[in-house]
Formats: sequence, C-alpha cells, structure tokens
Amino acid sequence: MISQEQSEQIKKQILQQIESNFPEDKKGHAREQIKAMNPEQLEEFLKQNKLINNPEQLQKPQQCIFCSIISGEAQSYKIDENKDAIAVLEINPISKAHALIIPKEHISSGEKIPQSIFSLAKKIAKKIKTKFKPKEMVMSSSNLFGHEIINVLPIYENETINSERYQEKPEELEKIQNILEKKKRAKIIREPKTEKIEKELWLPKRIP
Repeated sequence: MISQEQSEQIKKQILQQIESNFPEDKKGHAREQIKAMNPEQLEEFLKQNKLINNPEQLQKPQQCIFCSIISGEAQSYKIDENKDAIAVLEINPISKAHALIIPKEHISSGEKIPQSIFSLAKKIAKKIKTKFKPKEMVMSSSNLFGHEIINVLPIYENETINSERYQEKPEELEKIQNILEKKKRAKIIREPKTEKIEKELWLPKRIP
C-alpha cells in the first residue's frame, strides 16, 4: 500500500488535474472527494481509473501519468505517433473518439511544443472527422501534472472542453482504436521481371 507521504504527492497531482480540467460547478465536490481519501482508498481509486497497472508504479508517484503512458507503464489506447508525440484515446472522454496528443518529452509550456506535435494533432482530427462524422473538431492545449498535452475533441452536439466526462468501456475504446490506429502496410514483394526468350526449336524433317 502507498505511504502517507506518497498519498499526499499523488493527491497534489490529481488536484492539479481537477483545477485545469474540471468544470467550475464540479471542482468543489471533486476536490473534497480526493482530499478525504486515505492511502488505501486512493490506491483503489488509481486502480479503478486505470492510472496504474502494477504496484511498482506506486513507488514512482512523482512521475506524471503522461510520462507513464509514454514509457508504457500506464495503460493506453494508442492510435498513432511520430518522433515527438503519441496520440492516445482519452479513457475518460467528453465525447466519442476524444483523443490526446502527448509530447514524448515532459514539456511544461505550450510555447515549447514543436510544430510536429501540432501536425500529429491535425492528422488525428482529420481522421476522427472522416470516421465518426462530428459537426466539428476542436483542438486545445492544457497542462496536467506539469505536462503540456493537446486535446483533440469531436463536437457532435454542443460539447466543450469543460463538459462532463464519462468513463468509457475498454471494449468500446478498443473498437475506436481499431478504427483509428495507423495500419502497417504490408510489404508487396514483386517478383523480378524475367525476359521471355523464344528459342527456335530445330525439328528433324519428317521421314515418310
């Protein structure tokens, strides 16, 4: 079980996420819930929300969840990546196919995000628009756990980045992942062209 000190560090990270990402009318209740948790309740909360995969991660409470996703320690549903970032599905989305673009480096300021990361966000937005037909796509950056990320949010009705979130079922996330993930192209092996050489065959004259 996590120690009291670890519990306090993890709570600080979660509270930062609440301040940055929750609608105003829900912040107060969420804050009180997190603050009231004892270490055992907090550990169970982390497991239920799939923020940890194994107990060893509890020994690294200072590592942000996004760095854990990059390293493969935390569960994620990856749909694409480039040299600077990965694109994953939000497991607590606002709308269907809500995706996150996570820089592979722990970037703490939006001003430091490379253009290649915005390019990946645009690519994912275009793919979601094509596959799921939302009215529009909204991209917005936010800073959670000190790690700058980009939300790629499909708008089907009147959703905003502050709209209520829900916990998506793993099987549904897998379906969306299969639709959106980058498929590896099978290599086509072409046989080398061979020249057809017609040879004249010499046949003996027929003897009557």
